[in-house]
Amino acid sequence: MDWTREIKSAEARIAGHIQVTPVMQSLGFGLDLPIEIKLEQLQHTGSFKARGAFNTLLSQDVPAAGLVAASGGNHGAAVAYAANQLGHKARIYVPEMAGPAKIALIRNSGADLQVVPGAYANALEQARAYEAETGAAQVHAYDAPATVIGQGTCFSEWQAQGLEADTVIIAVGGGGLISGALAWFQGTKKIIAVEPETSCALHAALAAGAPLDVEVSGVAANALGAKRIGSICFDLARAQGVTALTVSDAAITAAQNALWRERRLLVEPAGATALAALTSGVYRPARGEKVAVLLCGGNIAPDPLA
Repeated sequence: MDWTREIKSAEARIAGHIQVTPVMQSLGFGLDLPIEIKLEQLQHTGSFKARGAFNTLLSQDVPAAGLVAASGGNHGAAVAYAANQLGHKARIYVPEMAGPAKIALIRNSGADLQVVPGAYANALEQARAYEAETGAAQVHAYDAPATVIGQGTCFSEWQAQGLEADTVIIAVGGGGLISGALAWFQGTKKIIAVEPETSCALHAALAAGAPLDVEVSGVAANALGAKRIGSICFDLARAQGVTALTVSDAAITAAQNALWRERRLLVEPAGATALAALTSGVYRPARGEKVAVLLCGGNIAPDPLA
């Protein structure tokens, strides 16, 4: 696949439907180097997921049965929002662990929301059953070309905004976001994957040589809690020699707090996971290395202003 061409086409396709999110240079967080930060938590519905959702919906015919998606929360909110904006009906399956803030965000979009026991994998199982029963179009959270291509627009946009970094640090759940980065940069940037220690599907897959199921838990599990890494992500990451690091829940929470204290940036734990690799010392840049961090989500539970 010509990823570059597809991502540029997607960028034109979804223009007007998504926010161009700002970037900033920041010196702080106990680091001795400035970092470039992209504020993708300011995207529609509070995460990068709107990019993949709009690209998927705008690049295919939606059947009369509408759309169906399974989500830990952010993807479901994005699909529900995109469907509402484009006039399609959507059924969204989320696990109870998605939490009240993300569940409320989806419910307020007007989608048919189904909350199921268990984790993301349980929601996906029910979404697939509904797809088979009704003919609704499945919008996969991460392991589908249209989703990956949509997420890739985040990085084409960032590059056009003047990204100078040698290294881009990205949090990983199922792998759609980092797949978009790998598809766009094609080895021209070093991409560092960061996962919670207790939800590390990519790290486990790279160590084993193939995707495999992992246990999922921790403070960021409702956004980064994929049981198995997507095959697109695994193939791109292995081909490009991606380093997958893990950080503790304590490191994630500390980074989340630092973003608020030092920059008044409110992000959910998943949104702070990439920064946590730097602030915890799990990733130590070389002298002179220019580093960028993506803040991927801002749907905090409970809602701090509720």
